[in-house]
Amino acid sequence: NCCFPPGRRMQSSKLGPTPPRLLTEEEFQLQGEVETRKALAELRSFCKSPEFSAWTTVSRIQSPKRFADFVGGASHVTPNEVSAHEREFGLESLSIDEELFEDDDDDDEDDEEEENISDSSGG
Repeated sequence: NCCFPPGRRMQSSKLGPTPPRLLTEEEFQLQGEVETRKALAELRSFCKSPEFSAWTTVSRIQSPKRFADFVGGASHVTPNEVSAHEREFGLESLSIDEELFEDDDDDDEDDEEEENISDSSGG
């Protein structure tokens, strides 16, 4: 019985491999762009293949011409959609989010002060 106690063995096995490194914001953006381009190319390729049922698909979608243009190589988003996305998720929205978080922090401080006041008056 020269082995480690069972608790020790379990602890060492829990350590295991080190967790993967988290991506930076730039790496995340780049990976998203690369993977999106790759997936869109695969989708176009599949839509041109014999296994693809064009008639079934076209009968179910709202914009058959836009879909056909996409399969032919056109962008999957319109300029209007790009603008809407930029407005919602671009730099402008980040500053709005920061303002919202700042307001939340202020509210938390007010709550704490109110609690202290009510505690002191009760005692």
